[in-house]
Parts: sequence; structure tokens; C-alpha cells
Amino acid sequence: MKKKTIALLLASAMAAALFAGCGGKKDGNIGKETASAKEETSASGETDDDGIVCYVGHGFWGGSLDPVKGAYAYGYDFTNNALLRVAPDSSYTGDLAESWEVAPDARTYTFHLKNGIKFQDGSDFSAEDVVFTYETVMERQGDNEDVDLTKLAQVEAPDEKTVVFTLKEPYSPFLDATAQLGIVPSDSYDSAAFDEKPVGTGPWKVVQYDAEQQLIVEANEEYFDGAPKIQRVTFVDMDNEAAFSNAQSGQLDIVMVQPNYASEEIKGMHIEELETMDVRNISLPCRPRQMMRDSKGNDVEVGNDVTSDVHVRRALSIGIDRERIIENAFNGVGRPAYGFTKNLEWGNAPEGQDGQADEAKEILEKAGWSDGDGDGVREKDGVKCEFEVYTPSDEQDRYNLAAAVAEEAKGLGISIIVKQTSWDEIYKTSNTGGVVWGFGQYNPIVVSQLFNSDGILKGDFDNKPAYENKKADALIGEAIGAAEYEEAVSKWKEVQSVYAEEYPYLFIVNIEHCYFVSDRLDISVDTQIPHPHGHGIPIICNMKDWSLK
Repeated sequence: MKKKTIALLLASAMAAALFAGCGGKKDGNIGKETASAKEETSASGETDDDGIVCYVGHGFWGGSLDPVKGAYAYGYDFTNNALLRVAPDSSYTGDLAESWEVAPDARTYTFHLKNGIKFQDGSDFSAEDVVFTYETVMERQGDNEDVDLTKLAQVEAPDEKTVVFTLKEPYSPFLDATAQLGIVPSDSYDSAAFDEKPVGTGPWKVVQYDAEQQLIVEANEEYFDGAPKIQRVTFVDMDNEAAFSNAQSGQLDIVMVQPNYASEEIKGMHIEELETMDVRNISLPCRPRQMMRDSKGNDVEVGNDVTSDVHVRRALSIGIDRERIIENAFNGVGRPAYGFTKNLEWGNAPEGQDGQADEAKEILEKAGWSDGDGDGVREKDGVKCEFEVYTPSDEQDRYNLAAAVAEEAKGLGISIIVKQTSWDEIYKTSNTGGVVWGFGQYNPIVVSQLFNSDGILKGDFDNKPAYENKKADALIGEAIGAAEYEEAVSKWKEVQSVYAEEYPYLFIVNIEHCYFVSDRLDISVDTQIPHPHGHGIPIICNMKDWSLK
């Protein structure tokens, strides 16, 4: 697609946003205008039949395309390959690395690189480039929040095809980091230039990047794992309404949509509901309301006098009907979730207990929560069984989910007050109320972040329920210090079995990522990997395998 067509698309997006902002009801005007523009462009011979145009969300790339600064930390290749990549079964496989081994002391990781790989500028890829990339990130760790190298002591290249990492202490999630950091060329890396046009070894080369407008990539015909089948892909940045309008008028080949759009129909397109490891849950403070000191020495109020009762947390988990919640909140798109999904190697969700309203009410009654005054809300010792759950103002799907959960809880005699606010405000209140969170990543360190008692009051989302269990803490330590990957996985699974009995989070739904896809486009669903958290970008995980019919 040529610049004229892209300009028309972006103009259409701006018009749609302006129209929506005026409070008007969306009609066909924008679609007709864009369709006319497309016909005009087609008549002028400026379309490109071997290219596609995609919408994968607003602000999808952030401010930089530089892997050193955190770009593309997804676990799959795009413009810059990593040492490892995620396979369709969620295991790790070699990307730039042919093989690897971990020393018995769990502190030394040795990677053996593949032969014959070149960067997109024609220069040879070698171990020196890996060393340079990792050392650069270590020097500028604050620039990359997605790849944690704080446990890395040094990285060396004994020869051109071998890289040796030495850790300060055993840290099994380091292997996960090697699938998240794309490698840049040591001889030509330019911090400013790579923000807009990185050079890598990957299947796609950046042609043009206009922040918050568009990203255009072309196939790397020399890609070592086989050139992409599609020659050019343009990603456009707009809001959801504008994207849907442009899809209706035939201007987009892929458009990410929220579940409430999944029942819509677009001529020439079909809906794909793709498997994810992305779960939605509500944090439930596990301590009675109290003051605690945070990592900076400040006194912070934490806890909740209702959710601190494990009987309330258990009653909610077994008493709600997740299928009905998914139907009401997401038009039935998604699967009931009871923990981290089992399509993760380390995921270990318990067998689901669901919709047992009578048993849940009995648990509450035995725990002393009864509806003495007949107002429909239980109470105990003068405390109403009522608490607040917060959702971000700009994410209607999370509000819909919380509202559906609140409706289910009402039938149990539990009152949940749903509030929408900014993330800044949510972080301030998340220690004393529930929050609708979204989690899903390949790196199991998230289990430590969410459940290790060392994480209480240390970060924006670390251990918000202020959950503490000595057995869970010990297992987390053993998982992190494991020398063998299989041993680490086993320990991570044990941790989940421990906290599952105490319900610090109310797991609700494993969402499915929805996209309208052009009927002329095959996105090779069989080679898609389970999508991590972050609806939109993950669909490109296998983009080199896509083809036009």
C-alpha cells in the first residue's frame, strides 16, 4: 500500500475519532468516504497486491522500536531475533541459538549459536553481537523494564559461536529473559536511529515508522529461517471505533476487536478467536485493615476486613458462575479460569469449582456471615459483607467483567461496589480494595511477583493482596534457584497448589483475543502461539507464515 492510501486511512481515522468525540452516533459516512478513496486509489494503480494493512491496537509500539529499550519483548521474532523463541506448545526452542546448557551450579548458561546468520544490513551475526546487546542493556537497565538482567554478572564470547553468561546467584528465570531480548549489531548500533529503524536478523525490516500513526515493514528476503510469504505489512494506529469503521469499508486486512464486537459481521472478513494465556482476575486483600511499612519506609494502609476472611474468598470462588459471567461480560468469548492456564509449561490451575451457590452460602453462614436485617447483604460483628473493586476508566471490558461478578456475588449475599478510575488512583487503593488485573506471560517470575511475601508493598502490582505463606515463599525460592528447567517448573506448580487453597486472587476468565481477518488472508492459526497478556500485537507471533490466498 502506497503513502497516498495510508494518508487516506489516517485521515479517515481522525475523522472517525472527531465524529465520535462530538457524541454522534456512528453511521456509514466515514465508511463510504474511505471506500470511495480506496476505489480512487485502486483506479490510479497505487495499491500493492502483495501487502496487507493491520490494526493491532492504539499505541501498540510505544515510543521506540529498539530492543535494547524493551521493544519486541514478546518471545517471538519480528525484526530482531533473540537467542530463544516460544514454540506453539509454549516451550522454548532455539532462535539464534542452536543449543544451550546450564551448569550444575545453576550460575553458568552456555549458548551455541547457529551458523550463517546475517543482519539485515548484510553484516555477519556472531557472539560479539550478543555480548554487546546484553552489556548495553545491563548498563542501561532503567531503559528496559521487560528484561531483568540484574542477576547477570557478566557475559563473554570465548569464540564467534559461543556465548557464556555468568550469574551472580542461581536464577532460573534468566532462561526466560533470553527469549525476550532481541539482538542488535555491535558494529552499527545507534541508540537514536534504532528508535525508528532498528537493524536485526529477523524476518521483517522496518521501512517507515511514524509514532502513533503507522509502522511499515517489508519481508527480509535473506531471512535465515525462510523469507516471509507476504512482501509488505502496514500497521496503522487509531482508536477502536475508527479501526472497525475502516474494516467495514474494506481498508483493513486485520482488525483487533474487543469481545463485544465478536458477534458483528464484516463483509469479506471472518472472526478469529485465538487462544491465550491471558487471564482476568480480581485481587482480594488477605489481611484485616492495618498499617504496614513499604520498601521506602512509608506507612501504608493495607487490608480489608471483609476479604481478609478466607471463607468469603472461597465462597466467591466456588459460588459464582463463570460461564454466565463470560456470557454477560464478553458475549460468551473466553473460557472459565481458576488459575494460570495449563497451556503454560509451568501453569497449574486447580480443577474448577464453579456455580456452587448453595455450598458457598453454607460456608458463609458457618463463618458467621448472615443477613440478619434482610437487606440482602450479609454481615458479621457489625461489618457488612461489602467491598470495592476498581477498574480502569479506559477499559470497558474490565468494568463489564467486574459488574458481572458483582451481580453473581449479590446472589450470595456479598455486595461488590464497582468503581472506574485512573490507574494512578487504582495503585493508591489497590492495597485495600479489589482490582481487576490481567496477567499472562511465559516467564514464571510473575508467580513470585504476585505471591512472594517479599513483594508486599514493593511495586505497582506486586502481591497486592499482601498474601503471606511460608511454604509458598520457600517453594518460590527453590524454583528460582533450580539448576534444571524441569525442576523449576515442578516447584512453580507446587507454589500454585499452595496458594490455590487460600484464594488471594479470584480467577475468572481466560480471555480469547478476537480479530477480524480478511478472507483473502491466511494467518496460519496452527502455528500461532498462545497469546500473552496484551491484546493486539501477539497476533504477529507467526507473521512470516502468513499468506495471501
